[in-house]
Amino acid sequence: MADDLLNPTGSGDYDASSIEVLEGLEPVRKRPGMYIGGTDERALHHMVAEVLDNSMDEAVAGHANRIEVELHDDFSLTVRDNGRGIPIDPHPKFPDKSALEVILCTLHAGGKFSGKAYQTSGGLHGVGASVVNALSDSMVVQVARNKELYEQRFSRGLPLGPVEKIGQAPNRRGTTVTFHADEEIFGKHRFKPARLFASIRSKAYLFSGVEIRWKSAIDDGETPTEATFHFPGGLADYLKETLGGASTYSEKPFSGTVDFQEKFGTPGKVEWAIHWTPSRDGFLQSYCNTVPTPEGGTHVAGFWAAILKGVKAYGELVNNKKAQQITRDDLITGGCALVSCFIREPEFVGQTKDRLATVEAQRLVENAVRDHFDNWLAADTKSAGAILDFLVLRAEERLRRRQEKETARKSATKKLRLPGKLVDCSATNREGTELFIVEGDSAGGSAKMARDRKTQALLPLRGKILNVLGAASSKLGSNAEINDLTQALGVGLGTRFNIDDLRYDKIIIMTDADVDGAHIAALLMTFFFSQMRPLIDNGHLYLACPPLFRVTQGARRVYCLDEAEKNRLLETGLGGKGKMDVSRFKGLGEMDAKDLKETTMDPASRKLIRVTIDEDEPGETGDLVERLMGKKPELRFQYIQENARFVEELDV
Repeated sequence: MADDLLNPTGSGDYDASSIEVLEGLEPVRKRPGMYIGGTDERALHHMVAEVLDNSMDEAVAGHANRIEVELHDDFSLTVRDNGRGIPIDPHPKFPDKSALEVILCTLHAGGKFSGKAYQTSGGLHGVGASVVNALSDSMVVQVARNKELYEQRFSRGLPLGPVEKIGQAPNRRGTTVTFHADEEIFGKHRFKPARLFASIRSKAYLFSGVEIRWKSAIDDGETPTEATFHFPGGLADYLKETLGGASTYSEKPFSGTVDFQEKFGTPGKVEWAIHWTPSRDGFLQSYCNTVPTPEGGTHVAGFWAAILKGVKAYGELVNNKKAQQITRDDLITGGCALVSCFIREPEFVGQTKDRLATVEAQRLVENAVRDHFDNWLAADTKSAGAILDFLVLRAEERLRRRQEKETARKSATKKLRLPGKLVDCSATNREGTELFIVEGDSAGGSAKMARDRKTQALLPLRGKILNVLGAASSKLGSNAEINDLTQALGVGLGTRFNIDDLRYDKIIIMTDADVDGAHIAALLMTFFFSQMRPLIDNGHLYLACPPLFRVTQGARRVYCLDEAEKNRLLETGLGGKGKMDVSRFKGLGEMDAKDLKETTMDPASRKLIRVTIDEDEPGETGDLVERLMGKKPELRFQYIQENARFVEELDV
């Protein structure tokens, strides 16, 4: 793998010697974020998932029925299975290396490409085990095959010697991986027993044929130090435990499993379980090949499509015409669902596999679930009627709120018609509308000319918004910027916030690409996190990505987000004629309307960053916000000391 980097000597020469070639697993250590999403605690625990997924793939393929996970007192971790064991014989393409060494020391090497070794698997790209190896200062792999035990040791992606036979193993088979995360990469982050415990328990629910044993030498006072997980009922058991004693509209959940091979002639299957309850907000947890997909994907779209069509068909059957008003959003309200599919060669968005992109999965899941749902509703008319009534009620409530909001919008601009304040859009409902929060009237002037008047509104801020962490409620209420913002959004603060009252579909923070702009964006995100958290949870908050540079050559012009992108462009050229001119935008106010529209505001050509909160560890986000934005400067100083060595480039 080659990575084009600027000449490290800083001279103007640019020739073959300027090209740095990263060999083996060097790219992983140089850019861990590309492979595991960063160097934070979430990325650290993702390493466990990569190793555990390999053992789960053995179990799903029918070659293992027991997995052991053990956390040691030095925070190293062992994952052991009783599967076939990684092959240790010489690799055909690399006769001087064992297959084990090739798998652990080479990117994109594994047994999941051809489909011969695994019909479905959580590991796809052949990078999981090798990435864990690269980011561990110590890894020991033992393989029991053919009644013999083999071992090979590694450090930071490099073998410390060849694979060796270390003894007999007459009653043992499978693979044991023990690794210790490298502190040079992850700093002071350590494995958390509670997080590991929850992760492996969910794996056991996802495949009823496996037993997972947990053992921990670290006692956090809350997590059991030993446990065994085996759930023959699968997702139905998982849902029952999750809901606890919550009241539901049906005695039993709608749950089931369909084998795609039997029904459609395609390898794989889908399992699901769903309950509707008035006792709590709805949720959906989805998985593909036992890998969590927190952002959903095509399998989730197929599942909700089946449920929605089934509900509407049942409403038509019982002559309830209001059932046709029900939407997917109404289903999700109060709908507590789990969906797990196994498919061959799934396509994910990103190495961390947050969202499934396989188009075929939507059709397979929808067709599999739809028939079962129709039969389930027809077989239990009492539960079906209660669920339908609940969903119709939710639909009517949604439509009533929308009508009230449309009426309220007509007079909103009159209430907020103040110099330099809200410039509203003309749309009468929330769907598709956007509010851009910009700094200062100069930026607001360009944005006003660049916007789509129908769907895009503007709210210029006079200065930096109040840091709401630790501020008294009376101070919040008297702050002009906060009052302007809450009035424009149409919502209250804190416990008075209601997502249904939100007047815009997207809230986009659009600040200058400099230190002051970043500070304003941080203050705004802190405000939304502490006072309007559901706005983030429901995916309404975004950051705009204005460019720093414009490079022109003749009639051609290209925008660059940062210095590195500009330098690469200057080296490769635009393909036009004449000298290349570079313009740096010191702020949004310096950009003309055409530039601003094309790069930052037009949905067809802009880039947006959606602000999210880590679903696995939402508490950690709160802790981080408190450390960086709270009143204790010593916490900020400590964080800078801990993380300064991860900063690769400063733009001061």
